[in-house]
Amino acid sequence: MSKTSLSMIVQVRQKTQAAADIACFELVDPHGRELPAFTAGAHIDVQADDEHLRQYSLSNASSERQRYQIAVLREPQSRGGSVAMHDKVKEGDYLQISAPRNHFAVDHDAKRSVLFAGGIGITPILAMAEEIHAHGGDFELHYSASTPENAAFVDYLKAAPFADKVTFHFTKTADGKRIDLAAMAAKPEVAVHIYVCGPEAFNDAVINTYEAAGWPKRQLHTEYFVGVDADTSGDGSFEVELARSGVKFTIPADKTVADVLIDNDIDLLTSCEQGICGTCVTKVLEGTPEHRDRYLTDDERAANDQFTPCCSRSKSKVLVIDL
Repeated sequence: MSKTSLSMIVQVRQKTQAAADIACFELVDPHGRELPAFTAGAHIDVQADDEHLRQYSLSNASSERQRYQIAVLREPQSRGGSVAMHDKVKEGDYLQISAPRNHFAVDHDAKRSVLFAGGIGITPILAMAEEIHAHGGDFELHYSASTPENAAFVDYLKAAPFADKVTFHFTKTADGKRIDLAAMAAKPEVAVHIYVCGPEAFNDAVINTYEAAGWPKRQLHTEYFVGVDADTSGDGSFEVELARSGVKFTIPADKTVADVLIDNDIDLLTSCEQGICGTCVTKVLEGTPEHRDRYLTDDERAANDQFTPCCSRSKSKVLVIDL
């Protein structure tokens, strides 16, 4: 059966409008206890309603243990989680959430960090700015949005103790100026790390520019909100064997490994179902997976010893996995 990562109950202490179509939620322990610690870049799973389990980045300072803060962009064309958060969740409500998880963490050994936020991608980037500043690190933050009205935390950033590190790029205002990525990436620097979060096109533009300029991939970090738009036209069936029991299942072209396992009451922890969060990552013992995730690193994919059953498939006729 499908398992979820939900392990805590929190209460919505405050719900505010952070920008046009962006709602900000402050979550606290109902009994006033400290919440589990987290580091900048972490996210939590949130059960928005009976149908929608979604992942949201924590945007507050990681030194704060009494609350979690998330911001949610209303996306009517999405799978429904954001609409549920905007329309159904109110102050005083209780929500089920997971403990924080982080695969987008800050490297505090960096000489300098360059933070890029596009739209709602400011959520983990804000937490990173807070944490780097608290550690006394050197950084700059570039925040791109269409207008100030569509950008969250603008007033907060303007008043923050690191306000001089922040540059706003409002692309649809009279004096709007886009980020000059080519100039920023022109000269690769040792020990300078780049962090990017925003819409897919924004992330790709930043990362591709830095890679083209010769920056090492190990210094480039990105987080996506949507999975890979994979071409499924050539998908066929394959078999998955569970190593611990020897049981085999056929995975048809129109179903994922996770779908089939869950349909057959096999315990599998899932969350985003898009290959973003890493919740379902499973060891591969034999065979070669066809990776379609955004969670594993290039080196991890090349090793072919783990995969995301929620979206990835198999290049081999049989894939033996550690379940």
